[in-house]
Amino acid sequence: MFALFSATAMTGRRNARRRIAAAAVATGLLAMGSVAGAGTAAADEPGQNPGGAVATLDGLKTWDDAILTYKDGDETKKKEISAGLFEMTVDGGGVLQTYCIDIHNPTQDKAKYLETPWGQTSLGANKDAGKILWILQNSYPQVNDLAALADKAGIKGKLSKKTAAAGTQVAIWRFSDGAEVEAKSKQAEKLADYLQESAQSLQEPKTSLTLEPSAVSGKAGSKLGPVTVQTNAAEVSVAAPADAAVSGVKITDKDGKPVTSAANGTELCFDVPEGAADGSGSLTVEATTSVPVGRAFASASKSQTQILAGSSKTTVTANATATWATKGAIPSVTAEKNCAKGGVDVTAGNEGDSPFTFELAGIKHTVAPGESKTVTVPVAEDQAYDFTITGPNGFSERFQGVLDCETQGTPAPETPEEETPSSEPTPASAGGSSEGTTGGEGDLAATGGSSATPMIAGIAVVLVLAGGGAMFVLRKKKAAAGQ
Repeated sequence: MFALFSATAMTGRRNARRRIAAAAVATGLLAMGSVAGAGTAAADEPGQNPGGAVATLDGLKTWDDAILTYKDGDETKKKEISAGLFEMTVDGGGVLQTYCIDIHNPTQDKAKYLETPWGQTSLGANKDAGKILWILQNSYPQVNDLAALADKAGIKGKLSKKTAAAGTQVAIWRFSDGAEVEAKSKQAEKLADYLQESAQSLQEPKTSLTLEPSAVSGKAGSKLGPVTVQTNAAEVSVAAPADAAVSGVKITDKDGKPVTSAANGTELCFDVPEGAADGSGSLTVEATTSVPVGRAFASASKSQTQILAGSSKTTVTANATATWATKGAIPSVTAEKNCAKGGVDVTAGNEGDSPFTFELAGIKHTVAPGESKTVTVPVAEDQAYDFTITGPNGFSERFQGVLDCETQGTPAPETPEEETPSSEPTPASAGGSSEGTTGGEGDLAATGGSSATPMIAGIAVVLVLAGGGAMFVLRKKKAAAGQ
């Protein structure tokens, strides 16, 4: 599994940022309040995510011991931890096997995880992310002939499932976290060295299922979209808006033909009839497929980030929303984490004939007809965020989550505060040290290595205002024709 640090035992860099944030509280902060409303869409809420697998962590299943060497101030310490494979149960059916790519953070018991692009995790800034994918493709469980794997790695003796899992996890940690870690088993350590030395950089695997964009808008009497299906499945089913029979809205292809199934690259549209009452609706696509090895999984709470090592046939879904009206502002809003900028990108479009004005953190932003604007909302590492964008005709979109973009090994600009040493890690309770287990294949070690409860995605995020100016990055672009 991983080496668990307590919630307060973070790196000096993280401590420094939190001290800055704490100091700002004394001088005044601005919180973004949540405005509840019909039709809200939480960015990290299961069933409302842009697409892919949604799963619940079941715990560490196949593992062995490893030794982590770390610095505690000027002192070098060693710590016994557990390394191996987790399992997750997918909403709608299916099982995932994952390894940890976030060694210093704890897992949260039964945490929800969402299939996530690398760029929205610590992998986005990791030049060795592609090497982790190579390891996953060339080791256990993708390679289940352990005798052949041992022979290729030059191992004398046998590899068991638990030592194969431990060796694979150790090699991954060396690239994901820059960790100084070794497997206790000689066979597992030999495998880890072989994988580390042999790894080659590969490209990020494509999503199992998503819709791009996930929100569109336009005038009644036209086709809104298109929304493009991106999937590795042979076919996906398409479900129309729940009130389609009342509103008359149909889901069609770009030529206006009603569709109930689609494939990769299919362009879908919301066909809104002339005279339809101002409103909104959503479409859902669903497929049964194996999630590609190497896809990242991030939690909706503060639980360590995982990377996919194996997948059964699994249910995956994706959603897209549409808003329509006859006149005035007709907004669409999406949000996604931006690890490169340390925040959340909120993109608002307007396909109406009047400006769309919305408020974010007490500051008003206006989107002209036919344009879109992206506001990058700064969010501290490990900080929960929760905000809502409202508009005309009851329009309301809510976005929640936790920004988790860094590991202890993630590089950052050097400042005096960053020299502050991190506090000592607490004993790991998530790696085979639970009562009644001794570690190894089939044992379920307790998850959640600290007594801290999960950070609930529902706390309003706090934004620091410097010099009276909001720390936003604004970008404008012309909306694509027909959206």
